[in-house]
Amino acid sequence: MPEAEFRVPIFFEYAATLAWAMSGAVVGVRKRFDLTGVFVIALLSSLGGGLVRDAIFLQRTPVFLLQPVYLILVAAATVLIVLFTGPLTRLLRADTVRKLVDVIDALGTPAFAVIGMQLAEDHKIPTAGVLFIGVVNGTAGGLLRDVVVRDVPSLLRPGQFVSLALLLVCALYLLLTRQSRVSPVDAAWIIVASFFVIRVLAVKFNWRTRSIGGGSLPIDVGPDAYDADEDPDEPVEPR
Repeated sequence: MPEAEFRVPIFFEYAATLAWAMSGAVVGVRKRFDLTGVFVIALLSSLGGGLVRDAIFLQRTPVFLLQPVYLILVAAATVLIVLFTGPLTRLLRADTVRKLVDVIDALGTPAFAVIGMQLAEDHKIPTAGVLFIGVVNGTAGGLLRDVVVRDVPSLLRPGQFVSLALLLVCALYLLLTRQSRVSPVDAAWIIVASFFVIRVLAVKFNWRTRSIGGGSLPIDVGPDAYDADEDPDEPVEPR
């Protein structure tokens, strides 16, 4: 089976995996999970999108099982957060950590979405399916994390344009490679840059989706559905 043509630099891939795992581990700690629980949430946050892509849609062995370094990174992130939550909180301000994760997310999400789309094209999946798998690759981790911790998934809540922006740049990638004959690698870097710009502008100008019902909470969902440490109106990143 052909592999994806576009490659994320390996150091960035490892850094993104570690950052997403740490952000998931923080959620597990806030939920007062034990060590196993924190590890599972870190795993879902960092590798959930690839797991859904490989195991369900492409029906192949998930990459993190073939390359154990990813499990090692998730385990390291778990131990780091569990043992040093207090010192890290005092050393790094919460907004500093959030900004760092946002930057990694803004670069990593479209990059891994491209890889998902290229693998889907290798499997001769129709265009709509390729687009769907690209978006899933970028958002399924956060969806799985939220479902497991019994939160309303951030993907479903009003918030900044993340999933919609990802859908837009995935469609742009297919347009560039199929209609404009741009090479897959060049098209990939174009959409990574495009998503990053959209993400920065969305944060700067607080571009957000709005609830259909017009209220601050989803229909038939009470305030207990949200994490006690979260503001329901605060933008949350779907992974």
